[in-house]
Amino acid sequence: MATLIITEKASQAKDLRAALGARFGQILPAEGHLLRLAEPEEINPVWKRWSCVVLKPDGLYPTREATQGNKSAKLRAIATALSACDDVILATDCDREGQLIGQEILDHLGYRGRVRRALFTAQDPKTLQQAFARLKPNADMRPLYEAAVARQQADQIFNLSLTRTATKTLLSPGVRGVIGIGRVKTPTLAIVCLRELEIRNFRPEDYFEVVATATVAGGGFSMRHAPAPKARIKTRAEAETIARAADGHQGPLGVVVDEKRQAPPRLFDLPSLQKTCGQRWGWTADKTLSVAQALYDGDGKKLITYPRAEARYLSENQIGDAPAIVAALTRLRGFARLEIAAPVIRRGKSGHFCDKALEGVSHHAVVPNVNVLDDLEARLARLDEDEKRLFALICRSYLAAVMPDYEYRQTIVTMAVPIPGRSVAEFRAVGRIPLRLGWKAVYQANEPDAETEAEQTLPPLRDGESATLSEPRVEAKRTQPPPRYNEGTLVDAMQNAWRFVDDAGLRDRLKEAKGIGTPATRAEIIKGLKRQNLLTADGKLVLPTPAGLQLFELLRGAAPALVDPATTALWEMRLDEILVGKADYHAVIDGVATAAQELIEALVGKSDGKVELTAPPPARRSGRRRRSGPTDARPAAAQSASPRRRASKAKSSASQEAVEQSAGRAKAPTEKMVAYAQNLSRAKKVKLPDGYRQDFDACRKFLDEHAR
Repeated sequence: MATLIITEKASQAKDLRAALGARFGQILPAEGHLLRLAEPEEINPVWKRWSCVVLKPDGLYPTREATQGNKSAKLRAIATALSACDDVILATDCDREGQLIGQEILDHLGYRGRVRRALFTAQDPKTLQQAFARLKPNADMRPLYEAAVARQQADQIFNLSLTRTATKTLLSPGVRGVIGIGRVKTPTLAIVCLRELEIRNFRPEDYFEVVATATVAGGGFSMRHAPAPKARIKTRAEAETIARAADGHQGPLGVVVDEKRQAPPRLFDLPSLQKTCGQRWGWTADKTLSVAQALYDGDGKKLITYPRAEARYLSENQIGDAPAIVAALTRLRGFARLEIAAPVIRRGKSGHFCDKALEGVSHHAVVPNVNVLDDLEARLARLDEDEKRLFALICRSYLAAVMPDYEYRQTIVTMAVPIPGRSVAEFRAVGRIPLRLGWKAVYQANEPDAETEAEQTLPPLRDGESATLSEPRVEAKRTQPPPRYNEGTLVDAMQNAWRFVDDAGLRDRLKEAKGIGTPATRAEIIKGLKRQNLLTADGKLVLPTPAGLQLFELLRGAAPALVDPATTALWEMRLDEILVGKADYHAVIDGVATAAQELIEALVGKSDGKVELTAPPPARRSGRRRRSGPTDARPAAAQSASPRRRASKAKSSASQEAVEQSAGRAKAPTEKMVAYAQNLSRAKKVKLPDGYRQDFDACRKFLDEHAR
């Protein structure tokens, strides 16, 4: 009986050959997807002409051979091998997309022999040997495959149908190009645009707090009167009244002492890893995934488990790995100071090892690979600086998870100061004394605890003890707008789309839906929005471009469901329901097609604005031209004028403006300026100036004042 092993990529094939030799037969790699879905016009010639229709065939879109790169040759090699074998082992990545990559090849080529599945979350020899010792029937993976097919078919129908409709209805006349719409991409754009509009519309408010020194027999300490946001002190005069009342006030202290404990944070999944790396080091979501991937399957590394993790738990059968991982990591110089007598195992959803929390999930948390501990130092020597930094972060997370709780004594001190003409003002101080560092010891040397540092050391205090306030001062404060997203916090917002939903019942449902997109696709979604010039980077931050904001505003007005993250999160929930047998994948695809039809009708019936797409700055362009796939529409300007032609056009326009001004003629604003002013007026709810359509200066002044 001849056996063929199919892997997702060449690195997997290489690792399997090293781990297995020829024991299981020939090993051939794919190159990601060796197949593509047919284009609409390959199904129905009428669909070659762009129109506002749902591009859904009877049944499913069939697969076609992908031709880019070396894909054709690899597909032919697999086809030849399949003709001579009657046993196949799929050894692609063990997630939804990996299952699709392997099984679609077998379905496309009509293979009907036995198929088994190798599942592994690390690529070292021991892990791979263990996976091949417990192969599963591929039929067990049918729900995972159907969920992948539903995602692929739904995206093809939804993205292409809405991209064509938006381009036909929203693109400015005379502009060649595409307005790309995506089931996940467009709500992601909306998340960034909503935050940007919130920042632009934010009106800061001044408020005041009062600080004074409290003196007791054992010493002095600082106390503060800082009311909750709804009761903030809005005027300096009121604050100064409180300060005068506090000066020299003597009275009893209320002292409450509690001994508390804090469990370690959860382990990393990919979104939380991307968020942390973005906040600490300014890494993009794509960079975090790339570095993690190198740690997972890089030549001679294999130091971590599968990085595209979608859960922050480990299975209970991994409890036995803890002593070996702890022993190996604490032999490393960076962790040698830690004293971990025995790993602390926390089970259940409030802990770190929980089988129930992993139901319906393909990948457990990202942790060090237990099977490469024997030559850990040699592997670490192969890492570059970014890989070392990320591996240390993952190691610290694991060590913290199996260390004791952080224990501390917290003291809360209050004093009531009578205020003339009103009741009392409560002054407050908080102090914390660590009793046992526990898991915080793993972070102490590298990342001091800002929370602990911010709290003062208090002298010995008794409840009811008398204290005197002195040296009061008024501190002026100002409310701050919400921060802009970086890529890590944007990934977190995508994962937690329920935060954008007002309905309480729906919020609870969406918490289970894992947001919009998947851990494996979110970084690419953000990259795609940047390529289309709908998002841009400002240092570490992600901002919408003028075109992105304009598109968002038009879509929000014409088809609000299209930009609502909750809509897509619900469809992600439906995809997850396929995994656990609660939904039929054909019904899910039909549902997405129905939703696409409703949105098309809304766009056709309500859209009354036009999008002015502009090209990204030349410095942001890659020298290599990227081939667009069917669900990755290219930006309009990238397909219209060349940089030289655009520069020439801009120069000509500037010359014409100078001629008109020197001739003393009143110059009218451009259509683009007028449209942008109208969008700003709607977004910020401000009145447009009289004559803004005819008077260039009036329109320009309005834009200068409000386009910030």
